[in-house]
Amino acid sequence: MITLITYDITEPNRLVRLNKFLKDFGLNTQKSVFECDIDDETLKQIRTYCKENLNVKNDSVRIYRICSACMDRVIILGKGIKVTQLNYRII
Repeated sequence: MITLITYDITEPNRLVRLNKFLKDFGLNTQKSVFECDIDDETLKQIRTYCKENLNVKNDSVRIYRICSACMDRVIILGKGIKVTQLNYRII
């Protein structure tokens, strides 16, 4: 399922580590936004990483699951692509 992950991390080193971690799972579509096509197990892995590596008192991560019908209604103004437009094959 397409998942939108947004974050606001207060400490630069944690910010860089989270960004590098999330690059394995999706497309960094804006500065603190990732669009990912992931399953429930991968989502669990991301949530575990966040719980173990972020400061929950100061940092914020928001995870939105987006159904395919809603993805069809996404409008992009300006440059950019939807994660569903990527042509990739899992080997």
